Amino acid sequence: MLKQLQVKNNFVFNAVKTFKLVKADEHKIKVLFPSDSAKVEFDKISGEFFNHFRRKVQNHTIEVEYERDVENLKIEVVTKRKIFEKFIEKNPILKDLDDLMKFDLT
Repeated sequence: MLKQLQVKNNFVFNAVKTFKLVKADEHKIKVLFPSDSAKVEFDKISGEFFNHFRRKVQNHTIEVEYERDVENLKIEVVTKRKIFEKFIEKNPILKDLDDLMKFDLT
């Protein structure tokens, strides 16, 4: 289902890929979400998702409980230098180009 969502609606996929499902009880699942905006995006597909989930586990009496997961909220300031370093990891030739051209990535 997530692979289909990634192809069909990449924006929603990126919002919900950080969600965690925790089995709280035999008939209760906690959905831990990082932010309210991510939950809003998840609400758009939650009906379809949980119908698929209930059929997959053959348990139609599952209750869903939402909880904000502030511990795993990633807040990272990404500078141009950090972005460029990530590109260098993928393509090391960029390092040589940076040495040669002396890019201003401040």
